Amino acid sequence: MASLKETPRQKMMGILYLVLLGIAATTVTDHVLDAFRNLTVSLETSTKNVQSTVDNTFASFEATKLKNEPVRAKPVYDRAILVKKYASDLDNKINEIKAELVKEGKGIDEKTGDVNARADVDISPRMMVRKGRASDLKKAIEDTKTKILSTLSTKEQEGLKLALNVQDPPSRPGIHATWEDDNFGDGIPLTAAITALTKIQADLRNTESDVVKKILGEVDVAVITLDRFDAVAVAPTSYILIGQQYKAEVFLSASDSKTNPEILVGGQKLNIVEGKGLYTASATSEGEKKWSGVIRIKQTDGTMKEYKLPEQSYTVAKPSATVSPDKMNVFYIGVPNPVSVSAPGFSKDKIRVSISAGEIKGSNGAYEVNVKQRGNVKVTVMGEQEKGKMVTLGVSEFRVKPIPPPHVKFANKGGGRMAAPAMRSQNRIFAVLEDFDFAATFNINHFTMFVAKPRSDIQKYESNSNVFTPEMTAAMNSIIPGSRVTFDFVFATGPDGLKRSLDPIIFTVE
Repeated sequence: MASLKETPRQKMMGILYLVLLGIAATTVTDHVLDAFRNLTVSLETSTKNVQSTVDNTFASFEATKLKNEPVRAKPVYDRAILVKKYASDLDNKINEIKAELVKEGKGIDEKTGDVNARADVDISPRMMVRKGRASDLKKAIEDTKTKILSTLSTKEQEGLKLALNVQDPPSRPGIHATWEDDNFGDGIPLTAAITALTKIQADLRNTESDVVKKILGEVDVAVITLDRFDAVAVAPTSYILIGQQYKAEVFLSASDSKTNPEILVGGQKLNIVEGKGLYTASATSEGEKKWSGVIRIKQTDGTMKEYKLPEQSYTVAKPSATVSPDKMNVFYIGVPNPVSVSAPGFSKDKIRVSISAGEIKGSNGAYEVNVKQRGNVKVTVMGEQEKGKMVTLGVSEFRVKPIPPPHVKFANKGGGRMAAPAMRSQNRIFAVLEDFDFAATFNINHFTMFVAKPRSDIQKYESNSNVFTPEMTAAMNSIIPGSRVTFDFVFATGPDGLKRSLDPIIFTVE
């Protein structure tokens, strides 16, 4: 197995620890003891940093992979939790040993932060070697290492050597030292023994970090298991016309129900259930709507591979129903006739409208028809299909008629009894088109006014507009109760250019 890479800081502390042990074997000075204490503090800081990294790794995994892909992530997560437990159990055991050594060393000196009996070279050999605590610790380390390795497959163990190590030092001529003697035996000051235990804890946390990252990293490997199969039929459109062919692609779709890819439409992520995303869009306006998106799947190297969806389209139309009276399809001469055109299955911008006589203009379903002479006209509606192909959707026939004649009005009345003051206050007549849905104006070209006073001859006055002449005004000012005023021979021209003769109206003065 290849060695696991150590950081420069880890290598430096290991070398320093060996150098200090060598110095301690020959002489124990305050400088040497201070160096052991400083090394212990440095190792403790490094261990805390590693532990913080491990905790953050777990927290990130729980918030993302475990939450988003529980089926795949849970077994991997459980293995990593086992490693964490094995490391914590050994760490607790080492802390118990540390506490016993500190107690034997008369507690901690508040000034130095080290044990009071830090220079004592008897406590460590007695407690750790002769009483067998070091051997027990060695066995616990080996067991922990075996347990941690058991969480990995044979392939995962390849190229991995754990930092946790209890090998005996190399033999020298005439000397065969054990791991226990090398770390806790004769000549080892108490503070050096505590440093040795702290180094084991640092190696333990580095081992935990390396294995946990390796295990949790498995979820980042793109594993797609095709375990769900569906029969699918996809048609370009579900709306066809008579004479057209209905076409649909029919195939078997395979997907991974346990892997939730990332699907984006318009930059927005879709909710994924069993490997499938559901795209919804509110229909707020009419017309053809298009959309596209991408499916993103994480690869073994951690990068995301994108698969672009082909552009999709659908048509939005207003709910509608058309009621057509067969005998009342009429266009009127001289006014714009509004026409609305729609065809199910075609967006309004894909519809083309033409007329056999006259003019039709407009777009997107709203049109105006102008016709000039009586008769019949035909309106043809065509729809644009794929690749610009046009198909006839329908032909409607309309009758062309003149605008109906208006009625003559005086003081907004069409005859009857009226008070003399009310009649004297008016100076013109009007041609009003009643109950007609189009805006059409008629101009009066001529009318004759007859005034018949009691016991007087009938007076006749003519005007070539709708306004009274001065003579008409004078005659109207002279009327008395009992008089009769008649407006006759009224001629008016409408927007169709036709001159009409209108019915007379008669008023009796009160």
